[in-house]
Amino acid sequence: MKKYGWLTVLTAMILVSGCIGVACAEIIPPSEPGQQIGYQAVVLCEKLTLREKPSSSSRAVQSLDYGDLPIVIGADLPAGPKKENGFVYCALGDSIDSPCGWLNADYIFINPAWYVTEKQTAVYAWNGSDAPRVALLDRGTRLPILKEEGNGYLVSLRGAAGWIRK
Repeated sequence: MKKYGWLTVLTAMILVSGCIGVACAEIIPPSEPGQQIGYQAVVLCEKLTLREKPSSSSRAVQSLDYGDLPIVIGADLPAGPKKENGFVYCALGDSIDSPCGWLNADYIFINPAWYVTEKQTAVYAWNGSDAPRVALLDRGTRLPILKEEGNGYLVSLRGAAGWIRK
């Protein structure tokens, strides 16, 4: 009987130690192709200008900030958005009078999956066990997932990127 008691305690300790350091999060998947007229995107740089025409010399309509969520119109995923001169046509809301224009596609991520922390979560410089920690996220932080690879997620961090371990 003693033998089984210690075995139970040992098994419980192994299970608990295996969970230490594992990120707890809700993963919100990207939208599936369907009835929507566009796909949500997220601005990945500090400032991005919505322009009247698909050109960086075109008149500015509005300035967007990191984390803003424009809607890319006419995107045919998985084929991708219709680009013109590297720009995609976007709306800044879903009402008829929402500002519309062109955003440089290099500075947005279209239809991302989202990582939402359920507890404090460490972010690392690279996807490896020897990587230094570069940030500590609070519970409830929502970040776009740029890439999933091996045992981690590459997430956007206000113009930079970092890895969160699965």
